[in-house]
Amino acid sequence: MEEFDYTQHYKIDAEKFNYFEERLGATADDEKRVHQSIISNVPANAESILDVGCGSAWVAEYFLKKSKKVFSLDISSINPVKALSKFPLAGHFGITADSYLLPFQDNSFDCVIASEIIEHMLYPGNFITELFRVVKPGCNLVITTPYKEVIRYSLCIHCNQQTPLHAHLHSFDENKLLPLYNGTDLKTTYWKTFGNKILIFLRTYVILKYLPFGLWKLVDKLSNYIYNIPAHIMVVYEKK
Repeated sequence: MEEFDYTQHYKIDAEKFNYFEERLGATADDEKRVHQSIISNVPANAESILDVGCGSAWVAEYFLKKSKKVFSLDISSINPVKALSKFPLAGHFGITADSYLLPFQDNSFDCVIASEIIEHMLYPGNFITELFRVVKPGCNLVITTPYKEVIRYSLCIHCNQQTPLHAHLHSFDENKLLPLYNGTDLKTTYWKTFGNKILIFLRTYVILKYLPFGLWKLVDKLSNYIYNIPAHIMVVYEKK
């Protein structure tokens, strides 16, 4: 895979696209279910949370209300600044940094979250290794990404090269994600898939959006049992 200047790319990306704009319809409901799935895997006693690729700062929005410390991190300063402006609460910190070289000591956070980020990374193994480095012993790294995504390409009008849509460089399943980290400090990993694509494509969110998360999970699990095409996978890496 030909390398690109990801630092410059995502700085421009943050300038051109507003990650804080309101999501609507099926997209909004799908994102809500991703967020709820992650939240359900963050230990209740986690006091410090690192949000890698903070986007709309939903992690800060939810966990600051729980009196947690949240570090909203992005490679561009634009999104952390917006995050702090939108949620100017005690315990909220905006960080501009490259996720391959985090400005934190080992064992710094009770939980690290990277939601729908790893598919954008040139070196996903290095990415997970660096994130796991700053997880405290006994604590978790939570990763979500599209499941078995068929990556589509367009022809760039500037360079005349094939360009992956949405800058998705990789497609993942459990067989690709689980081996990305096997350090001696890894206690265990577990994974789950969710977000049945049929339910999404049929726009059933019009009804399902009213279901509490637990009931929605049952409907989603049954749908994937009948026709197994989940949209997302979540992997949780726990440190010894």
